[in-house]
Amino acid sequence: MTTEHSEEVNELIEQRKRKLQELRDMGLDPYNQDFQATDHAAELIEKYADVDAAQLEEDTVGCSVAGRVVAYRNFGKASFAQIQDSSGKKIQIYLSRDILKDMFPVLKKLDIGDIIGVNGRLFRTRTGELTIEVNDFKILAKALRPLPEKWHGLKDVELRYRQRYLDLIVNPEVRTTFACRSKVIKAFRDFFEGQGFIEVETPMMHPIPGGAAAKPFKTHHNTLGIDLFLRIAPELYLKRLIVGGYERVFEINRNFRNEGISTKHNPEFTMIEFYIAYRDYNYLMSFTEELLCHVAMQSIGTLSFKYAEHDIDLTPPWRRVAFLDSFRDAGVPDEAMGDADAVIRWARDNGIDIPTGASYSTALDEIFKDRIEPNLIQPTFITDYPVELSPLAKRKKDNPNLTDRFELFVTAREMANAFSELNDPIDQRGRFNDQLIARQKGDEEAHVMDEDFLRALEFAMPPTAGEGIGIDRFVMLLTNSQSIRDVILFPQLKPQQ
Repeated sequence: MTTEHSEEVNELIEQRKRKLQELRDMGLDPYNQDFQATDHAAELIEKYADVDAAQLEEDTVGCSVAGRVVAYRNFGKASFAQIQDSSGKKIQIYLSRDILKDMFPVLKKLDIGDIIGVNGRLFRTRTGELTIEVNDFKILAKALRPLPEKWHGLKDVELRYRQRYLDLIVNPEVRTTFACRSKVIKAFRDFFEGQGFIEVETPMMHPIPGGAAAKPFKTHHNTLGIDLFLRIAPELYLKRLIVGGYERVFEINRNFRNEGISTKHNPEFTMIEFYIAYRDYNYLMSFTEELLCHVAMQSIGTLSFKYAEHDIDLTPPWRRVAFLDSFRDAGVPDEAMGDADAVIRWARDNGIDIPTGASYSTALDEIFKDRIEPNLIQPTFITDYPVELSPLAKRKKDNPNLTDRFELFVTAREMANAFSELNDPIDQRGRFNDQLIARQKGDEEAHVMDEDFLRALEFAMPPTAGEGIGIDRFVMLLTNSQSIRDVILFPQLKPQQ
């Protein structure tokens, strides 16, 4: 903001403060306590879309609306304004001196951005616009700051995220995105409850981080005198509940990962995680198709939609590709597969950065992210990951070097991660030990030893299938949002200087 523009805004604020005082001098409260609105703009516009002026005049349709003034024109003895309410729609109002009488001078104190409540009747203007003829109004909240100029709107992306309240006022389509998000969460919850799951809550502060490969946030509990970690995943607690006898549990949870920020990552994000006893990951693939199709239909009413330049189709069945098989599409020669040195050499020769000392599985993971994941546009299950990349998944019966695991990708983004849960406490301890070695070598995202979880497994956990689905990313998909910040009301941002 330039100095000149800043001075202009400050002057407008001072003008509005003077009007605020003048309202008080007139004995009016510019921040009224209550107004009982009985109607919303969107409902009125839809309900009376086909009702002509003569019928409205004959029926004398009364209404009451509260919202923000977003346009205002004064013609001396009469004024027209537009109110935008919580429905996100605008409706015109007509304010006449002959009708309002002693209240009409109050309009001189009205500014764009003020919140008002109006009572009146519906009619149509000569141009046919549905309008409320106001017979009574109240200023409910005086806006001291002006809204962004209508011809500029609020296009500054950084400002939109920092001042989401302005974004919602000036860009009503943003409300549609978050209305969809609300529908998505409700549809998830309804589906699981309909399938006999119980919704649970697990701790958000953990004595040790676990349940995912991620770097945690650390905090400190003063009374207990211990460090705690914000939850990176609820997995190990939810599996404790399966040990305890629950067969179907789910949690809609907030997770925190001390990692980079990008269009796909926010340090604080929302997932739904669920576990089903006596099932495996093969069952979960069909279950996931049914689940996400249900959520899409309940939220946007279709399985086919546009995302960026892609036409996405969620109609099952979805493509299934084994992790190792996917490398043929990336051009990795068959003779390099199975040989750590050969696959690392191929990757580096093809411009893929492989860390020094990387293992065979780590090298494959880097190649996958660089060459394969960007091409997974339509829904695709990538299955059967190496054990090293899946420390909590059960080994495959016919190949103990691989696991019963899948990840779901759509539009080159991971949407879900699932596996047949490892329930062998001896094998799990060995995997944790391998992760500790990885941590000692500098891998900050490797798991730590969780003795209490191992103790729980030693009491026996039934065969279990578990899955986590990123709600933020699925909302991005359904709303054609290109950044995760577009679907989080208050995303994490670097502090302004």
